[in-house]
Amino acid sequence: MELGNARFLSKLFTPLTLCLVLLILLSSPSSTEAYDSLDPNGNITIKWDVMQWTPDGYVAVVTMFNFQQYRHIQAPGWQLGWTWAKKEVIWSMVGAQTTEQGDCSKFKGNIPHCCKRDPTIVDLLPGTPYNMQIANCCKAGVISSFNQDPANAASSFQVSVGLAGTTNKTVKVPKNFTLKAPGPGYTCGAAKIVKPTKFVTQDGRRTTQALMTWNVTCTYSQFLAQKTPTCCVSLSSFYNDTIVNCPTCSCGCQNNNTNPGSCVEGDSPYLQSALNGPGKNSYAPLVQCTSHMCPIRVHWHVKLNYKDYWRVKITITNFNYRMNYTQWNMVVQHPNFDNLTTLFSFNYKPLTPYGAGINDTAMLWGVKFYNDLLMQAGPYGNVQSELLFRKDSNTFTFDKGWAFPRRIYFNGDNCVMPPPDAYPWLPNAAHPSIRPLLFPIMVLWIVLAFFML
Repeated sequence: MELGNARFLSKLFTPLTLCLVLLILLSSPSSTEAYDSLDPNGNITIKWDVMQWTPDGYVAVVTMFNFQQYRHIQAPGWQLGWTWAKKEVIWSMVGAQTTEQGDCSKFKGNIPHCCKRDPTIVDLLPGTPYNMQIANCCKAGVISSFNQDPANAASSFQVSVGLAGTTNKTVKVPKNFTLKAPGPGYTCGAAKIVKPTKFVTQDGRRTTQALMTWNVTCTYSQFLAQKTPTCCVSLSSFYNDTIVNCPTCSCGCQNNNTNPGSCVEGDSPYLQSALNGPGKNSYAPLVQCTSHMCPIRVHWHVKLNYKDYWRVKITITNFNYRMNYTQWNMVVQHPNFDNLTTLFSFNYKPLTPYGAGINDTAMLWGVKFYNDLLMQAGPYGNVQSELLFRKDSNTFTFDKGWAFPRRIYFNGDNCVMPPPDAYPWLPNAAHPSIRPLLFPIMVLWIVLAFFML
């Protein structure tokens, strides 16, 4: 038998088989690849439209379209970078600027806007003079999500490129595109030449087209953006006095020995000095000291029970002293969203990533000029709303944590949920962690009762 197994294994692990296994392992997707099951087709597409040729190059309009349903780019905005294929320079820009000019010492007379081989572009600020603007520019790099505000889900600028090709055959597309929003998180593919973009005049009677067009697609990965989570969820209910807090160390742990200054108490006299400390211009959050250490906490409270309806209160609290969250949004998964009746002080739009007939995912965001800005940590650093659901007799129950959300995302990042066995339970139901302890006791009682008979 052992000899037969050895022969079988020797035939199984032939060099060809080993090569095939190695090829499969190498071609399998890495953990950092961006795939979002709730927004499988979401991406940011960067479109370059060459609008005219110049004596030594071309003038192009670059537009970033945010095709992500619920993930946006907030202040301080996007940063776009690339590497020139040849020795191109940027003569001028409208609607944006490079962060550095680079070495332009070889030019005499007209000095280029940027001579770096790998320029970094940023948007201009609101209030920029009109002669420096084009459509969809000058919003400080903020781009709304496609569902939340489609009219502001794009950003554009114009660039005049020199020392480049002057025909479709001599132009070389840039490479190594990077997109920061404002930190890491996006991975951009190679530029692909596509059919020239067509433009229709306002009266609809004439169509023009770009001389040349190429696209770049960038996708998001939460793992690349942040090694640790950025939000957590706490739970409570009217039928149980227990408040289930965010899991301990959800976004990190307090450790002033190895990481001093990672958090600050809300009533600390050193709060202002910490805000003005060395990291005041960084993207690293300065959070209030808590057991979970998350910048954002979402609290879901099952508030009331009616005959045909039930009510939930949602509170989003900001524990980050360095960030005001503009145009925030939240995505919640719960099976009763198909019977959502009323929503107070939040906007709502259903997401249907699984196709028609399944409506268990909701996108929520603030009302403009009312609560679309989540202020930094402090007395005003929270927003809240209430949701009224109609009961479905076939599915509704308060048992086994059914009334609590399955998943919650804040600004596109998955929040840490408490473990299911910690959810508030009904008063007449034994806690899940107690049931295993009761079982041997009940068996012992039965055995004792048998022998007493």
